[in-house]
Amino acid sequence: MPDAGTLSPKQPQTDPLVSSNDEQVEVHGPGKIAWKRFRRHRPGMIGLGILIILYAMAIFADFVAPYPYSDEERELNWAPPSSVRFSDANGSSFRPFIHPFRINIDENFNTVLEPDPSQRCYIRFLVEGEPYKLLGLIPMHTRLIGVDTVPSQQGGTRYFSRLYLMGADGGGRDIFSRICYGARVSMTIGLLGALLVLVIGLTIGGTSGYFGGWIDDVLQRLCEMVMLLPGFYLLLLLRFAFPASMDSVQVYFAVILILSLVGWAGFARVIRGMVLSIRKEDYVQAARAVGLSNGRIIARHILPNTMGYVVVATTLRIPGYILGESALSLLGLGIMEPTPSWGNMLNRAMDILELNQHPWVLWPGVFIFAAIMAFNLVGDGLRDAVDPRGLTK
Repeated sequence: MPDAGTLSPKQPQTDPLVSSNDEQVEVHGPGKIAWKRFRRHRPGMIGLGILIILYAMAIFADFVAPYPYSDEERELNWAPPSSVRFSDANGSSFRPFIHPFRINIDENFNTVLEPDPSQRCYIRFLVEGEPYKLLGLIPMHTRLIGVDTVPSQQGGTRYFSRLYLMGADGGGRDIFSRICYGARVSMTIGLLGALLVLVIGLTIGGTSGYFGGWIDDVLQRLCEMVMLLPGFYLLLLLRFAFPASMDSVQVYFAVILILSLVGWAGFARVIRGMVLSIRKEDYVQAARAVGLSNGRIIARHILPNTMGYVVVATTLRIPGYILGESALSLLGLGIMEPTPSWGNMLNRAMDILELNQHPWVLWPGVFIFAAIMAFNLVGDGLRDAVDPRGLTK
């Protein structure tokens, strides 16, 4: 025990922001903490990876797709998926290849489509193809993947060297190429529709919750009127309000507008409830005391505090808009041929006979399922990442 008259050396206090080697400890804000927590959410990261692939496929569809979406070979209607091989009866190969299709006439005078195992069409990357403009700006003619060609006429038999990774549709068009182009419609409609709902919901919900009074009453009655209408029937009603002669671009923006008009009311009511609580906080009262305008208080101090919910809700809302577009297109009320979307590509799957004989028509449904699952996984991950009770973990 130290002597009473001897002063023990003063122990230095430990600063929580300073490490033992006197180096400043990096302090993360809520955004970085949420991102670190999201990265530890494995399903969310898997979903994010799937979405990156799908959006990259949509943006660079001209480069990724072997053929333009309208390129057809009528004699190869309902051609089965090409079998990519590394070996056949002639031996093995380090380069993947397919067998070209040949058309024969059977004893019943029916056209028979079958691969010719005696010939090879090697798969190549970065090949010359139909000209296009990358991102609508850069003229190019290079495509990611293609195959060698063979003479079309050999001994009275016609041959076709086409790469059908997912088979062909009733017009002989490559389903994989049309899925790539269709992703531009299906993936962006959900994103743009959700962003438009975000703007409408934040504006109406924030205004209603902040001002209250008769403004709140009027806006909430409007929300309730929209919410009382059955969503899908309202979709059909609004779609019939537009003329049937619109082209694909006009239909595209009309569908975005329709989906937004249907889905904003519930989101606005939630924002209104959050704003009612936030407007009573001390920092909002202080902003009023220093003379800030109402618009600036709402934009700078109230709505940013709803962003945690807004990000998660928007992410989880996008799949509903993808399904909405798919349903409209499936019924022939959305994006029309020849412009592809995942919804109108599924139209042929409604025919049980076609579905039984050509099951590859369901490939667009697989991509719809993958996109919806990916958005839900990302939404679950974001919900856990921005949870205020866990931001310090």
